[in-house]
Amino acid sequence: MKKSRILSLMLAGLMLVGCQPKKAEDKNEKKKVETTKNFEGKTLNVVATSEKYKKLFDKFSEETKAKVEFLSISSGEVIAKLKAEGGKPSADVWFGGGIDAFMKAKSDGLLEMYKPEGFDKIKEGFKDNEGYWISKGVTVVGFLINNKILEEKGLKVPKTWAEIVDSKYKDEIIMANPAVSGTSFANVKGLIDMYGEEKAWEYFKKLNDNVKFYGKRGKDPQEKTVAGEFGIGIIPIDKSAFDVAEKNNLTAIYPEDGLCWVPEGVAIFKNSPNLEVAKAFEDFILRPENQQLIAELDGKDGAQMVIEGTKGYDLDLPKDKFIKEDIKSFGSQRDDILKKWAELTQGK
Repeated sequence: MKKSRILSLMLAGLMLVGCQPKKAEDKNEKKKVETTKNFEGKTLNVVATSEKYKKLFDKFSEETKAKVEFLSISSGEVIAKLKAEGGKPSADVWFGGGIDAFMKAKSDGLLEMYKPEGFDKIKEGFKDNEGYWISKGVTVVGFLINNKILEEKGLKVPKTWAEIVDSKYKDEIIMANPAVSGTSFANVKGLIDMYGEEKAWEYFKKLNDNVKFYGKRGKDPQEKTVAGEFGIGIIPIDKSAFDVAEKNNLTAIYPEDGLCWVPEGVAIFKNSPNLEVAKAFEDFILRPENQQLIAELDGKDGAQMVIEGTKGYDLDLPKDKFIKEDIKSFGSQRDDILKKWAELTQGK
């Protein structure tokens, strides 16, 4: 009887031990609690190229309790804004825009160095190895065609860069100033890499003869082509471009002789007023589910180029047409290219 009682107690003890949570699970739960940031009462100020990312910012706000406010301006304007602020930026995070401006900002000492969680998963060429910027996607440059305008003037729809410098398209083309638009700078730099320095500038001279107006905002080419002010707009080609084309009887085109492209950046401004919140935001956007959300909000088909496993929209993007670009020189050559461009296009 005594032995039976002892055996019963031992079995009960073993059952109790088996019902206890495993130590590894306790540690995981503790880690989960520790990594959940609470920034209630703080505000993350973001400079973004578009308001379409509001869903992403709202999700970050819900998780961390931080308020998010953002200003939508073109990437080229950001550097001028930072310099005007004299080392005391009014914003914390720079979200989106051509990587050339981020490289330039790094060399000017305007960015904070930080390697967020998941940094190692970003492919080479789509991050600064020192941690000054990371990429959130890829912008591809193409044409938006106002079919009605070209038809009225008896002009055929161009499908290549070579075609649009034909004099018959004089005053029918609009592109944004590459000094303010990351897309336009990608266009210029991509064609330099495709044609070579000397031939590219000969090409730009002919293109300039056909361009009546250089937009002061990145959105100008699309908006003014839709409005019928121009027959051909040089724009970023993404889902929104195809949607606008379908809605307004326009045509979005990937140039057949080469696709200019550029990674889009994300960075933290040096002397960010809310540095810890900014770092948490970079950690947040590199989580797989948030990478997928960004790809969907971007409406692009190049997200998988940055981080394996992220799926963009199926826009029949001909990746075999991507120009072999020297991405590393986007920042170092920026000032020289823009100076030469300003001299060539003086008066427009």
